[in-house]
Amino acid sequence: MAAVGIGILTAVLVLAQSWVLSQTVAGVFADRSPAGVPFGGPAGAIGLFALILLGRAGLAWVNSCLAHRSAARVKAQLRHDIVAARLAAPTRPQPTGRLITLMTQGLDALDGYYAKYLPQLGLALTVPVIVLVAIVLTDWESALIIALTLPLIPMFMILIGKVTQARMDRRWVVQSRLAHHFGDLVAGLPTLQVFGRARAQETGLIRTEEKHREETMSTLRVSFLSAFVLELVATYSVALVAVPIGIRLVYGQLDLAAGLFVLMLAPEAYLPVRKVGAHYHDSVDGIAAADEAFAVIDGTDLPGGTRPAPAQGPVALENVSVTYPGTSEPALTGLSLEVRPGEVVALVGPSGSGKSTALAALLGFVAPTDGRVLLAGVDLADCDIATWRSQLAWVAQEPGIINGTIADNVRLGDPGAADAQVETALSRARAAGLGANREIGDSGEGLSAGERRRVALARALLRIEAGGRLLVLDEPTAGLDTDTEAEIIAEVRAAGVAALVVTHRPAVIAAADRVVSVGAQVSS
Repeated sequence: MAAVGIGILTAVLVLAQSWVLSQTVAGVFADRSPAGVPFGGPAGAIGLFALILLGRAGLAWVNSCLAHRSAARVKAQLRHDIVAARLAAPTRPQPTGRLITLMTQGLDALDGYYAKYLPQLGLALTVPVIVLVAIVLTDWESALIIALTLPLIPMFMILIGKVTQARMDRRWVVQSRLAHHFGDLVAGLPTLQVFGRARAQETGLIRTEEKHREETMSTLRVSFLSAFVLELVATYSVALVAVPIGIRLVYGQLDLAAGLFVLMLAPEAYLPVRKVGAHYHDSVDGIAAADEAFAVIDGTDLPGGTRPAPAQGPVALENVSVTYPGTSEPALTGLSLEVRPGEVVALVGPSGSGKSTALAALLGFVAPTDGRVLLAGVDLADCDIATWRSQLAWVAQEPGIINGTIADNVRLGDPGAADAQVETALSRARAAGLGANREIGDSGEGLSAGERRRVALARALLRIEAGGRLLVLDEPTAGLDTDTEAEIIAEVRAAGVAALVVTHRPAVIAAADRVVSVGAQVSS
């Protein structure tokens, strides 16, 4: 609305500017001296013209400020929504490189959409209409030519825009693939170095980068050609208006002031529409990124009721099936199980059978396609997800570890825990030897896989002490020796709460009260 309002004021100033110039020039030619200049002489005309130019500059500045502010607000909102969607469903596969590209370079491209394309669209909807009305009142023949030629520019814009959009969509895919490839390469570089395969990755990286370069140059080629086409159409259209005006001025069929007025307004009728086409190319990257952002945000269909989750009672999956968005094959089919207070249930099955997906449904990270998650008989879809997660202690297959001390990571389970409680939790997880004050990096840099799991288990045990009622473990003893594994199993049972454990380890399966096989749906 602000862009349209500024466009109307800009159109009025354009009319005033053309009228002042045409009257000034016509007055000089009529009297053959500066004395014929209206508006109080040359000084008055120059002063009035300067005021009009200052007005147009001020409107352009206000338009730019509003556009950049809108762009910043929209980008911040999209980034917030993307992070919220990602945190709400952390188990859903999402290539890290593609996500980072979207959050940074991708959404930054929305500046072109909001700072250039949308404001220019507001001008294109107002300025040509007002200018055309003024020309109709002055010289209807010129107005007819403009009315017939003006639609040619949007027509070419649509044709070129379809090609540009297809090219930009393809470039976005290639750019995301390059970012994902590079991210995976950096993450796996130590392993590649160990096996002597680091140098061999150079060929693949060069090929991906070359494909990205080709797509970028192809898009730029279309952009430059389209700008040339639009300029050519606008130039010929103005010429079709100028030539008849010149002929009629020669034969005295048109007043000089009227002819100059129309001649100066004609380019202003085409200019806003032509600039829309030019700025469209600045916005296509942002549009592609916005579509990707909406796909991430809208793809998070999670349970979200208002009823507080029950604090006691069994937890059950009732014939739960899950199919992830964008896939046709279900990740989990018809799983039913129940975990009662104080009971340890082992969830087993081959890799890819849906065990982690079952945990994701139980934790509220993914909504079941069919079936229900029941908390003491209450559907999770009707419960407040925050109150449910406050009752959970979760150890993931790859536990999240933050930069800081081991104690900082353990305290994520209970931020108010005292040092003694942290030490006790580490001792119960057989991680006392790691040192609570030991500094570690992001993703557990400085710890082995088994040590990271023990820190995560200590965090979960601390969460249980703080009031959690369900312990959810995904391969908690992987990477541990047999003796430590037996001690960890004993601590899980000693916690005295319901525990659901995904495992392949025979010792864990043997220690469970019941075993549920994913796929076969047989309990023992």
